[in-house]
Amino acid sequence: MNFRTHGKHLTNAFVSLTAAALFATGCGNSNVASTPPPPAATGSAFVVGTDAPMASVVSFVVPVTGVCGVTMNTTTNASECLSLTTLTPTVDFARFNGLQTLLDMNSVAVGTYTGIQITLGAPTISYLNVPASGAPTIQTMAGTYSTTSPSPCTSTTSCTYTATLKIPLVVTQTGPPVGLRVDFDLADSIQVSGGNITGVVTPTFNISTVGVNDAGGYIDWMIAAVSTLPAGTTEPQSFMVTGPHGEQFTINTTSSTEWENTESLSSLTASSIVGIFGKLDPVTQTLDADGIAILSQNGFYADGQITYVTPPTSNVAGAPPMGFDIYVRSLLPANTAVTLGDISTVTLTGNEKFFIDNMRDSFSNFLFNANQLLPGQDVSIGGPSSGVTGTNAITNMKRVVLRHWGFNGTVVADLTNQPPGSFQMQINGFAGVLVPQTVTVYAVGPTAMMWRFGYGSMGDIKVGDNVRVVGLLLKDPTNGNTVLLAHYVDGPSFLDPTFPIPNTW
Repeated sequence: MNFRTHGKHLTNAFVSLTAAALFATGCGNSNVASTPPPPAATGSAFVVGTDAPMASVVSFVVPVTGVCGVTMNTTTNASECLSLTTLTPTVDFARFNGLQTLLDMNSVAVGTYTGIQITLGAPTISYLNVPASGAPTIQTMAGTYSTTSPSPCTSTTSCTYTATLKIPLVVTQTGPPVGLRVDFDLADSIQVSGGNITGVVTPTFNISTVGVNDAGGYIDWMIAAVSTLPAGTTEPQSFMVTGPHGEQFTINTTSSTEWENTESLSSLTASSIVGIFGKLDPVTQTLDADGIAILSQNGFYADGQITYVTPPTSNVAGAPPMGFDIYVRSLLPANTAVTLGDISTVTLTGNEKFFIDNMRDSFSNFLFNANQLLPGQDVSIGGPSSGVTGTNAITNMKRVVLRHWGFNGTVVADLTNQPPGSFQMQINGFAGVLVPQTVTVYAVGPTAMMWRFGYGSMGDIKVGDNVRVVGLLLKDPTNGNTVLLAHYVDGPSFLDPTFPIPNTW
């Protein structure tokens, strides 16, 4: 499925468990014998995920100390939980919303897995502190697990979460890859009292199986660094990339692969960082790219939400801002002075090029430029790593790209008095802290094809509905009002873990 063909491009993603967090080769058996036994049969499996946001919470970091899959031992006919991990990664479960990405694909033991167990270490919660004036800051607190029934936790510092799969995960040796879609529900997991975060956590996951042809298995957005250039510049071609956690992936392109900003295979360099969306190839176990965007040509990339726009020092009308603060959710490479999960200050030089994700014409610069920056916008920045001039201090960026993001909110105002194809919403969650004003959502044109989770048209929307809009946050250049151009409009059922994932995304 090509999101541009269907008007369904997400810059996204999804997060749950980091690369190799859920599936990694490591289901071996100990057998003392003079002749080593043949290796256990394995098959391919992959992981995608998402999360439900929570107001002010920008990060929920926790060590994943163990993951196993529940299966039946065919020899003893007893249930056992086979380890599916060899690593103990630290995962941020609050990095994405309404978005989906490939985290990893690995070989796991052939079999039928009816359940999943995830063991978590002590968490750390980060939240946004917004002062009466000036730039917001990040505050952190140690989290503790609730041991009160019905919590699955028996310790305040670690917790094992067990989920029974409604549809078992069946891994075969020769069949196409299968995977898990893991949704960590922050809103139901972190306790709040009197509007304040208490630090008490009751982990809540929604886990389901998906195939490569399911909507929940489509790879909407993956960020990676080019590691091996293509052999030629005429498609079809393949090239290698390295993911943010060191994974190697082969990317296949065809004459139908779409490139952002009139770029192409010939634009790739050994310093390119790219964003890719497409479908897993069940035969070659690679990623067939529907679209590719070059995010940086100079070896440095970061993305996240703008938390503050620094006002211009000049009083001249139309003077551009001095820069902006960005909460860093993704980062390549990791060895600069920029800290993942912290706020960095970007100083503008006036030499940056501004783009809008999925728009290729010059009109995009009219909608998004230095004077159109807004708190709450999700942007990526790219440039040389030498532009990191100090701890969380960035300058000399070459590209600033406005990206799609999932905004949760509540429908407000009388729908009959709004412009055709639009409604107003009050954004909630972390983005709602940054965007306290009412936002006009435009759900027109191809968006009519993208109603999900209980919505089929504008007529289904009611005042008071809890919705999620995945789209572009913009400042209306004619009046300065905040607007949201929707690509997906999700009905209230997106919060219901029993609601089936649409197969027509």
